[in-house]
Amino acid sequence: MSVVYDCAREPDRADGLAAAASAVRGGRLVVIPTDTVYGIGADAFSATAVRSLLAAKNRGPDMPVGVLVGSWTTIDGLVLSVPQQARALIEAFWPGDLSIVLPHAPSLSWDLGRSHGTVMLRMPLHPVAIELLRDVGPMAVSSANVSGRPPAATVDEARDQLGESVAIYLDGGPSGDPVPSTIVDLSGDEPVVLREGAVSLAAVSEVLGSEVRTAP
Repeated sequence: MSVVYDCAREPDRADGLAAAASAVRGGRLVVIPTDTVYGIGADAFSATAVRSLLAAKNRGPDMPVGVLVGSWTTIDGLVLSVPQQARALIEAFWPGDLSIVLPHAPSLSWDLGRSHGTVMLRMPLHPVAIELLRDVGPMAVSSANVSGRPPAATVDEARDQLGESVAIYLDGGPSGDPVPSTIVDLSGDEPVVLREGAVSLAAVSEVLGSEVRTAP
């Protein structure tokens, strides 16, 4: 049976974070608050857990799952290299509403879906998410909703959609406007904005020093 913890209160917050960490390490699913919308997360290095995440969302591997990290330096062990453009975006927008796509390190044994050798990374600006990520390491995280339905802005909305497929729900209060992160693909010869979300195209272009195009 799934359990909800109110992270606005102690000791519920500490108990919830401990329960969520145990669940992730055990290959189970958790729902966490982020600075965009609520996310459903799992151990990024457990292919079984990631498959469970996709099944809970009723989604196939054709839309790969992104990875949340708890610090800037974590990505150095996850990707082939961190180009200067990525460093600039990280310094400007992390923690925050910007996701970066890079070729992942070939030595990693993970299966996030049909990612074609890349991984989408983000460091969220939410204390509950950061604390959990710093405890358990990188997590595969997608929006906490069933595919085709609106993303969850509250833990109740997430639970209504995902139910008992999730072991632990961490309630961090309403997320505000459900605006997704902006996604910048740095895996090719030049940067491409795959989705313009909370961070504007103009802001990305300003940091990179040149006009960035959007995906067709």
